Amino acid sequence: MTFKVAIIGRPNVGKSTLFNRLVGRKLALVDDTPGVTRDRRVHAAKLYDLHFDVIDTAGFEDAAASTLPGRMRAQTEIAIREADLIFFTIDAKSGLMPDDKTFAEIVRKSGKPVVVVANKAEARGAQGGMLEAWELGLGEPIPVSAEHGQGLPDLRDAVISALGEARAFGEEEDADEEAAASEVLIGEDITDPDAEPSYDDTKPMRIAVVGRPNAGKSTLINALIGEERLLTGPEAGITRDSISVDWGWHGRRLKLFDTAGMRRKSRIHEKLEVMSVQDALRAIRFAEIVIIVLDATIPFEKQDLQIADLIIREGRAPVIAFNKWDMIDHPQELLAELREKTERLLPQARGIQAVPVSAETGRGLDKLMDAVIKTHRVWNSRVSTGKLNRWLEGILAHHPPPAVAGRRLKIKYVTQAKTRPPGFVVSCSRPDAMPQSYVRYLSNSLREAFDMPGVPIRIALRTSENPFAGKAKKRR
Repeated sequence: MTFKVAIIGRPNVGKSTLFNRLVGRKLALVDDTPGVTRDRRVHAAKLYDLHFDVIDTAGFEDAAASTLPGRMRAQTEIAIREADLIFFTIDAKSGLMPDDKTFAEIVRKSGKPVVVVANKAEARGAQGGMLEAWELGLGEPIPVSAEHGQGLPDLRDAVISALGEARAFGEEEDADEEAAASEVLIGEDITDPDAEPSYDDTKPMRIAVVGRPNAGKSTLINALIGEERLLTGPEAGITRDSISVDWGWHGRRLKLFDTAGMRRKSRIHEKLEVMSVQDALRAIRFAEIVIIVLDATIPFEKQDLQIADLIIREGRAPVIAFNKWDMIDHPQELLAELREKTERLLPQARGIQAVPVSAETGRGLDKLMDAVIKTHRVWNSRVSTGKLNRWLEGILAHHPPPAVAGRRLKIKYVTQAKTRPPGFVVSCSRPDAMPQSYVRYLSNSLREAFDMPGVPIRIALRTSENPFAGKAKKRR
């Protein structure tokens, strides 16, 4: 069993940079702006021959519990309770601040082993700040540069000294297996979901939760997993990083990804928000199912439709959650109206599952997950070539392709080339002349005939070369 390390400290001391260094990938957003990190993030990490889980936390601030900084602090305190070892991080360049001493007292009362990490030790004048760290009374400060990877051998030795060799190296093989199994949604070495054609319900399903700011995405995930895992509140734009949460539902392993709210591009000016949206877009690209959270009180804004269109173009399987249903006065009337709008405004994913939910009260969550599982199975569905061509015979007899420039287009056969999403290859005489309206007709007919509602369907047109054309040229 691996151990857990929580990285804590006041804002802007480089906690997320150290987290990324230990994880080996740029998972956490990093910026010069204080307070970038708000939720706690857990991931498998490695420090030479030490394998452990590392927890990135929000900057420790002294604030009232009802405020956003106060709620962020509560998340950090949870991380302290979960951890076996604490990296108390200070900025060696700026030296000790009054808050450092206040938070050092909180860490000391926790009774957990502590390593004082004097980050930014490469800066000029950092020696003085490192010496000041002795005043914390938490032991010898370890000078490191998380940005440049300096001082990590000394940090490794400090971890072993704080935990003891038996605890630091205990059951190392198990730790390796957990690290290998702990794949995240966003990263360079992730397996492309399109590469696996068959449906396998033993693998964790990757679900991204997206939507406009303040639609209730984090609250929805907290309601699903039954704990206050993610930071929530009335303020718009609380979530910045895409945070992963492991969860199980009816024996099925799931990996939920909370994402930052996505506003219209014209309204995004700050660099940090640009980074947050880019992180959310990566979450969409590597998800399998994407739950689009709409505020039922103001649904189908232009941005909602653009988000849905992006998901469909990326080939992910969308499910709509009409959130804040507890605030609706005439639910039956509104539900009928919203479902009619869904079919009309999103024709490219006809039959998309749309479920009214309330993240605050927990209403509709089981129906939402049923819709997710159903959509995931459709997204992975495969149709035999024999069935497809029998379907094609009926289509051609009932509605053959039109003539273009006086010449009839001929369709020879159809086969399914891939799943996730379903992709079909249609062999025809002149692919470039085939009208898009007829391709849409084929797509809609496929969806109805083989019960594939709510997922993108890809159709590629191919021509079969004449095998004798080359020989004829040679004879001349």
